[in-house]
Amino acid sequence: DFIPPETCVLFVFPVLASFRGTVQHGLPLEIGDTVHCFILFPQGIFPCSYIYLKNAHIKNKGQFETVIPMEDSVITEMTSTLRDWGAMWKRLYVKNEGDLFHRLWHVMNEILDLRRQVLVGHLTNDRMRDVKHHITARLDWGNEQLCLDLVPRREFSMVDPDEISVTELFKLVSFVPLYQEHSHDCCLLHFTHHLFVHMKSLMSFSLGEELEVFFHIYDSRENRPLSERFFVRLNKNGVPKSPEKTERQCTLFVVSTELIRWRMGAGEKKNLCSVQYRRPFGCAVVSIADLLTADSKDDHLLKVYACNTESEWHQIHESIIRKISSRYNLAGSNTGLAVSLQLLHGDIEQLRREYMVLFTRGVSITKKLGFSDIIMPGDMRNDLYITLEKGEFEKGGKSVARNVEITVYVLDIDGQVMKVSYVAAGSGEPGGDEYHSFVLYHNNSPRWAEQIKLPIPVDMFRGSHVRFEFRHCSTKDKGEKKLFGYSFVPLMQEDGRTLPDGTHELIIHKCEENANLQDSARYLKLPFSKANLPGNNQAVKGVKESFWITSFLCSTKLTQNGDMLDLLKWRAHPERINDSLSKLKEIDGSEIVKFLQDTLDTLFGILDESSQRYGLKVFDCLVHIINLLQDSKFQHFKPVMDTYIESHFAGALSYRDLIKVLKWYVDRIIDAEHQDHIQQVLKASEYIFKYIVQSRRLFALATGGQNEEEFRCCVHELFMSIRFFLSQENKGTSPCPCVCCNSQAVFLRTFPAVYGELLKIFTVKEVAGFVKETLGSLPATAHAECPLEAVKLQCMAKTVESQLYVNPDSRCTLLPVVLRLLQAHMQEQRDLVMCAHILTSMLVHCDKVDLIVESLLGLLLQTILEITNRPQPAGTNMRLQFQDVTGEFVACLLALLRQMTDKHYQQLLQAFTSKDDLRDFLLQIFTVFRILIRPEMFPKDWTVMRLVTNNVIITTVLYLSDALRKNFLNEKFDYKVWDSYFYLSVIFINQPCLQLESFSPSKRKKILEKYGDMRVMMGCEIFSMWQNLGEHKLNFIPAMIGPFLEVTLVPQPDLRNVMIPIFHDMMDWEQRRSGNFKQVEAKLIDKLDSLMSEGKGDETYRELFNSIIPLFGPYPSLLKKIERETWRESGISLIATVTRLMERLLDYRDCMKLGEVDGKKIGCTEEMYIRYIHKLYDLHLKAQNYTEASYTLLLYDELLEWSERPLREFLNYPMQSEWQRKEYLHLTIVQNFDRGKCWENGIILCRELADQYDSYYDYRNLSKMRASLYDKIMDQQRLEPEFFRVGFYGKKFPFFLRNKEFVCRGHDYERLEAFQQRMLNEFPHAIAMQHVNQPDQTIYQAEAQYLQIYAVSPIPESQDVLQRDGVPDNIKSFYKVNHIWRFRYDRPFHKGTKDKENEFKSLWVERTTLTLVQSLPGISRWFEVDKRELVEVSPLENAIEVIENKNLQLRTLITQCQSRQMQNINPLTMCLNGVIDAAVNGGLARYQEAFFVKDYVMNHPEDGEKIGRLRELMFEQAHILEYGLAVHEKFVPQDMKPLHKKLVDQFHVMKSSLGIQPRRRSRGGQTQVRISPFSRSLPFIIYPLPGDVHLSLLICHPPVLPLAFPLMLPGLAPYGHRRTGLAPYGHRLVDWVGPIWT
Repeated sequence: DFIPPETCVLFVFPVLASFRGTVQHGLPLEIGDTVHCFILFPQGIFPCSYIYLKNAHIKNKGQFETVIPMEDSVITEMTSTLRDWGAMWKRLYVKNEGDLFHRLWHVMNEILDLRRQVLVGHLTNDRMRDVKHHITARLDWGNEQLCLDLVPRREFSMVDPDEISVTELFKLVSFVPLYQEHSHDCCLLHFTHHLFVHMKSLMSFSLGEELEVFFHIYDSRENRPLSERFFVRLNKNGVPKSPEKTERQCTLFVVSTELIRWRMGAGEKKNLCSVQYRRPFGCAVVSIADLLTADSKDDHLLKVYACNTESEWHQIHESIIRKISSRYNLAGSNTGLAVSLQLLHGDIEQLRREYMVLFTRGVSITKKLGFSDIIMPGDMRNDLYITLEKGEFEKGGKSVARNVEITVYVLDIDGQVMKVSYVAAGSGEPGGDEYHSFVLYHNNSPRWAEQIKLPIPVDMFRGSHVRFEFRHCSTKDKGEKKLFGYSFVPLMQEDGRTLPDGTHELIIHKCEENANLQDSARYLKLPFSKANLPGNNQAVKGVKESFWITSFLCSTKLTQNGDMLDLLKWRAHPERINDSLSKLKEIDGSEIVKFLQDTLDTLFGILDESSQRYGLKVFDCLVHIINLLQDSKFQHFKPVMDTYIESHFAGALSYRDLIKVLKWYVDRIIDAEHQDHIQQVLKASEYIFKYIVQSRRLFALATGGQNEEEFRCCVHELFMSIRFFLSQENKGTSPCPCVCCNSQAVFLRTFPAVYGELLKIFTVKEVAGFVKETLGSLPATAHAECPLEAVKLQCMAKTVESQLYVNPDSRCTLLPVVLRLLQAHMQEQRDLVMCAHILTSMLVHCDKVDLIVESLLGLLLQTILEITNRPQPAGTNMRLQFQDVTGEFVACLLALLRQMTDKHYQQLLQAFTSKDDLRDFLLQIFTVFRILIRPEMFPKDWTVMRLVTNNVIITTVLYLSDALRKNFLNEKFDYKVWDSYFYLSVIFINQPCLQLESFSPSKRKKILEKYGDMRVMMGCEIFSMWQNLGEHKLNFIPAMIGPFLEVTLVPQPDLRNVMIPIFHDMMDWEQRRSGNFKQVEAKLIDKLDSLMSEGKGDETYRELFNSIIPLFGPYPSLLKKIERETWRESGISLIATVTRLMERLLDYRDCMKLGEVDGKKIGCTEEMYIRYIHKLYDLHLKAQNYTEASYTLLLYDELLEWSERPLREFLNYPMQSEWQRKEYLHLTIVQNFDRGKCWENGIILCRELADQYDSYYDYRNLSKMRASLYDKIMDQQRLEPEFFRVGFYGKKFPFFLRNKEFVCRGHDYERLEAFQQRMLNEFPHAIAMQHVNQPDQTIYQAEAQYLQIYAVSPIPESQDVLQRDGVPDNIKSFYKVNHIWRFRYDRPFHKGTKDKENEFKSLWVERTTLTLVQSLPGISRWFEVDKRELVEVSPLENAIEVIENKNLQLRTLITQCQSRQMQNINPLTMCLNGVIDAAVNGGLARYQEAFFVKDYVMNHPEDGEKIGRLRELMFEQAHILEYGLAVHEKFVPQDMKPLHKKLVDQFHVMKSSLGIQPRRRSRGGQTQVRISPFSRSLPFIIYPLPGDVHLSLLICHPPVLPLAFPLMLPGLAPYGHRRTGLAPYGHRLVDWVGPIWT
């Protein structure tokens, strides 16, 4: 390798274009590469135009060096990220993920554009910040979409995990999702918003006149305007009259996030005759709710509506908002107001920076009605808003109502009209000296609701008044306006208070048209409001005419409150000071904060002049004001007070009185019975200290630092009082034990805010001493009800986060106090959330590592173990908090361990006084480390955090492994500690975040540069520790074979080279112990099989493993230890077996990937196939599934032939011939069939054995076995198993079950409920479906588990055996439930209208037939359904099946009873009773009514044969029942005779209902037997008999019983079987013809 000289010049060139390098000495380049040149080549290696010179510095010089450009880190991140995205973006196209492909393309282009802006470098700081914010937001979005890692940042730049503490890193990665989740809410809660409005034009085909347009924000919930009005004048064409003055067309409304509606009202100026007056024209309303989330400017064309009735004009906007369409209509079909709207976020100063163009070209500011959230000192505003509400006027001698116009003037103290623009209709247009209201036509009760603004200066308020002149505007008389009255209202009262806010009813004073109102002194003596009239002025009170206005004053200098006025003017009335101070607490808070600076100046002015007299009251007032600002309503005014203290406060002597009064209160806390007021004082202590410190600084500045010692003494005395008060434990002496405790808690909440103020006048060490002594004085314990414990932690958290703790000098002083409190809480596992926050902040600045380790390391480990072992809370918020706390403690542990050095580890290990304590510590920390590397410990994309965690773990393990060797080896060996160590090491190596092969090249390179391959480091440590174990290695054989084998399967060559020799060592030690290593071999093969089946291992691994063989040869020293030659051969044989198994497994895996046919998969992996057969066989035996075990072993048996081919030793089989192994398998399978009661299957194998034994003549054992099987078939009772169909639905099931259905063979005696419970136990999260219908797609796609279980009936394949006469039932029962491919499930339902009288008429059956992929029983207890068929069975077909099944059941029971197979006659009794009782109660009769009636036969001619078949079966059932009763009578016990007699009687009733008449005697003593038909349509054959005897024969098929009853009548030969022509269902019909003996 070339090593550059130290003095050479380094050049770094980014490559701009690719170069093939085909010239001599050419260097191939790819675009995006970095060329690092040490020397210049004169002959040339690439074109200079292909590269660009760039400043950079080199990190980690050498093979893994990194070139870091000297540019903005955001640019570097963009470059590397876009390069990674580019490759992934192309793969998205290949995968056909079009949506993400296009979205990512747009984002990449957007990032490139933003990158250009940053590179140009012409952006302002604010704009640069915004651009970087957009860049990082898009980078994070793309990384999330592409499942890349989360990038921790600080100020938009990536952070190096090595340069910050782990706790800071955890905060950074935790902050990202939290910010994204809550940023919108924070925006809505804390930002100020402005609505930008640009008035463009009014479009109307019939305009022709000038218009005035007013805009304002309106709250539809409270039905009131929220802003003053914005006023625009339009010309006759509908466009602004002054287009060059943009401030008259554009405005900014100051709004808040609560705003819902804004409205525009338009007034029309008509020019009739020669006099102008204003008339209402139309109104438009638009919602701005949608603008709250829009970032762009939107143009709107607003519809303009006119009032149907002018008297409703004042509420037209409300009518439009509420859509009361009866009150308005469109002003014109083509009339619309064109405006542009945009919602802007931020305060006015921020908008001036971000939207400079708006303010450059001019924009008016439309203020809200009321103050902004914060009124800073120096802010001035004095606006009086008057709304002309309504009036009540008399006709004035006219026949019609008046057209009233109001003219408004503002007059000064001299009665002169103010000529400056003090009367304004709104912002936008300049004001004037008068204002004219619009006119409502012929209305004596007009309602205007017009708002005007009077921006009168404060110094002109006193003595000024507003005059309202009322004129009648006549449409005749040349359009003149005639004065008929006036009203007025003074703006300030004599005591200095302004006109109160609210509605005022003013008196209308009548006057003549030519009345002279210039002399205001004449009418100012008159009363102006009816509310202020003296009680004896009845004349004026009786006046009917009135005028109403609403006033609202928004002033920072004037007040309407007399008490506030008295306080502010305390010098004028010193005798009122005491009362004024007392009344301050009663003044409304909004009034106080409005005059906050003036009020504070007043209080400190009084304090300076009369501290002895008013000191306590001034202090109380100051406390009241401070606590007022703690209220959420007024907390925005805290900056006002801060600014006042810093810039306007001038009380240089106040600190003495403030300290004195504060100490006075603190000294009386303990003895005070009521502490509410004292707690208010303590709550205000932050700002009291601010005033004390600022006052002292002012005094020191003015006097050159005089009285310094006196001041320090006062402060020390004050803190002594505070410490004494805090040290008090509540022992029940006070009336309420927790009162003092609450006061302590109040003080501790505000105490941390005092630190910064004290630092302004005291040194860091002095303040740290104050804090340490103060916090150290707190009582150690508190009552359970006392909130002090939680507040202690909160105070400590603020202390650790304060600037005081950042300073190293003060940190040394405060750390013991913090640790003592943390220790107490963590030991008791209390307030862990706050403990985690404190610890996190504390470890950011950590220089006393040894002290923290000694105090908290053990507690940290214990806390993490306890938290992770707790069940997670159910609620989402609680779960999130749970995860946050765990993560914070983990980050604290990692931060602490990372800062520990050799010295700290030595101190830690030496601190353990006994081996047991050290053992417990090691077990504890190893367990915690295993928890930390769990996949669920951190989110998937927190790779940075995982890598830091692993780096800390491996560093710590390297330190602790030495302690493990020294303390727990030889005679002190401890298996549990070593086992925990090895398992931790194995889990560490196998964790997904360290598998570098799965990462992109760039990510892999970064990890290797920073951390190296930590798997190899841990593997070397494992090997080293294993070599130290000596004879104790036997304790880990074979337990560690599987874990170590899993490590060797990691595709890292160095790791494999280190770990594989351990297996040689294991074989060596096992050989010494046992003389062989069968145990090692079995475990190795078994684990290798399972691991490689999971996809681990490769061809390289097989070759590497095979290289163990030479290990047995090259080492003479090892061979000397081997006394027997067979050891070497056995070892080589084992490796060969393992290698061969790996070949088979790899071949099988390759076949699976290629999708080969099943035959080839098995053919190329026969050995593996046989291994799996025996694994499955062992599982079946363990579960006592003997039948399934037999079928499984039969798979191997079928692979063998009856030959003499020798077979090698394999599994548990010895070396033997193929014939011997097949014989052994046959006998084993027969034995298992015997245990599973499948004797018929065993007999088949016995026959095959008999054929093979012919040549050996060894029949004895076989004959006994076969005879035993036959005996068991005939003698032993076998249960017929139940079969269940199981459907697994939902995405939460594994793939081999997901959305599939199976049929399962149940266990003996297992019924549906038991089987369902067993399945729910196996799948505890599954939901049992309560219906049998096929689920829909929502169930299939659900993120859950659904089980659908119901019983199914087998459909036997061997119908010939079941239908053959003479076959014993024991044999038939076997074929009913074995070799079953198909199963049936019937679901009855009613089609059409259900007949309540006879439900059989509409009772259909939905029959589902399931066909399996393999018959049951087989190698499994269940198989998947291959095919599903659905048919519907008609009511008639259903009736036929029901009776056929019942007849078959009756025959079977009668036969069993006759042959005495039935030990108990009860089954026959119950069956007879069930059939006869049902028939008597209408069972068969219902079928007759349903299907034998004439209507059904006529409507269903195609069912003729089926109807005949049903008749035959019903009659057949009667025959069987009669014969069954005869058999029953023969065997029935004596105690059941009454039941038998009842059955016989019921049978006679049944026969009667079916039309079977009993015998009766005819003339001549002969018997006539007649069987009546079930209906007239029943075919009968009637044979004539001698005399009056007749025989009606019903044709029956099939024969009722397998015997014929002779017909014994005089002169009639017995009838036997004969052939007839009636053949239902097309079968050959052999009928038994004969009478029924009654």
